[in-house]
Amino acid sequence: MTPALVISIITVYFLVLITISYFTSRGADTHTFFTANRQSPWYLVAFGMIGASLSGVTFISVPGNVGKIGFGYFQVVLGYLLGYWAIIGILMPLYYRLNVISIYAYLEQRFSFWSHKTGAFFFIVSRTVGSSLRLYLAATVLQLFLFDAWNIPFYVTVATTIVLIWVYTNKGGIKTIVWTDTFQTLFLVMAVIIAVWQIAGKLGLSFTDMINAIQASPYSRIFYFDDINSPMYFWKQFLGGAFIALTMTGMDQEIMQKNLTCRTLGDAQKNMFWFSLTLVLVNLLFLALGALLYIYTQENGLALPAVSDELFPSLALNEFGLLVGVFFVLGITASSYASADSALAGLTTSFCLDFLDFKNKPETARKRQKLMVHIGFSLLFLIIILIFKEVNDKSVIDAVLGVAGYTYGPLLGLFSFGLFTSMQVRDRLVPVVCVIAPVLSYILSAHSKEWLGGYVFSFEILIVNGLFTFIGLWLISRPGTEKIGKVIPHDAK
Repeated sequence: MTPALVISIITVYFLVLITISYFTSRGADTHTFFTANRQSPWYLVAFGMIGASLSGVTFISVPGNVGKIGFGYFQVVLGYLLGYWAIIGILMPLYYRLNVISIYAYLEQRFSFWSHKTGAFFFIVSRTVGSSLRLYLAATVLQLFLFDAWNIPFYVTVATTIVLIWVYTNKGGIKTIVWTDTFQTLFLVMAVIIAVWQIAGKLGLSFTDMINAIQASPYSRIFYFDDINSPMYFWKQFLGGAFIALTMTGMDQEIMQKNLTCRTLGDAQKNMFWFSLTLVLVNLLFLALGALLYIYTQENGLALPAVSDELFPSLALNEFGLLVGVFFVLGITASSYASADSALAGLTTSFCLDFLDFKNKPETARKRQKLMVHIGFSLLFLIIILIFKEVNDKSVIDAVLGVAGYTYGPLLGLFSFGLFTSMQVRDRLVPVVCVIAPVLSYILSAHSKEWLGGYVFSFEILIVNGLFTFIGLWLISRPGTEKIGKVIPHDAK
């Protein structure tokens, strides 16, 4: 593919997104930006959430990691199901009953001021870092295979990317994103299906032959039960996946904000149920793609790239022909932007509602402050991406999920303590507990081999982090009745 063709594809793609934004944002106010007026069809939310949940990390890193761990990542994906169904049964009824826009309003109603601010703060840290790293991946791929050929600096690539996201999310917010994410998910799923189909064809494999070839390859192993000290041990991966889904979806304003745009609780639960099943199938497709990439490389005597994240991009753009190349560009763009645009809206929503007291301000003041916050988070994305480029020495998927294990743990502890106890806490001490818990978790993880007979933590460090937070909250608690009563929603109207 020539750079001119790639830039033409991306230009047309963004013109479509901006067109969607134009129609969905007509008559929008700040309430529309935050809630989509609670009129989103559940099936659109479900389908669009696939793109937002997978991101460019899944699109590139999951197929690349098949060469290292086979289908081992599917253990995490199976855990996701447990986490999503817990959200359906526990968290969604709570949020709809309280009629909140920012889910962290629950923490204020259950505890008080500092608990609310602490929960919102940890979400902002978690999502800002995680989304920046995901966007970094997409920008790196575009830089390597397109903009380097034109001698365009990396910071220009990143800045242009962020400006485009800002343009189509600025006015309509979550209402626009429900529709643009549906459009983007379509291209993401089509990209992986077309890649699998074309590679199988080049290998001369029918559908049945393809399945048999993957099963016979050294990449098809899913379950790891043999070594409890290994990071790949099944229960570490499965339980880690369950709690990643529970926290990074159910306790994350970005994702739950989309669910809360559905008309009713029943619609939101249907959305989450069908989304969870579809996500498992799509992840399985990505793993099959990874196995086929390595099989193709071996059978054709091709050299593997030094970094596994570069395997799919290099073959898609240089080896598999125009169709795969075009859809790869569309897929990496769609997966990355579907994640980044909803993150930008979620961060803007949380900061405005949880820190700026929007409900007590006139609409003109809300619009002005929302605009400044939206611009501020866009600039913060740019800064974090440029810093990460200088210091990153891990695969992107490990970095994203590794950060999440420490930043989402306090949210897990706060929500769990609120839901499963009736005790009150000394609210001013909550931020202290939520800082100490990740520090203790990191120390334990860093020394686990020495202290625990060779045990190495994987994604389950998130559970440990949440447990430390829960214990800390219990230590600063006193017996009492739940504070939660009639909720005054953090409405933007």
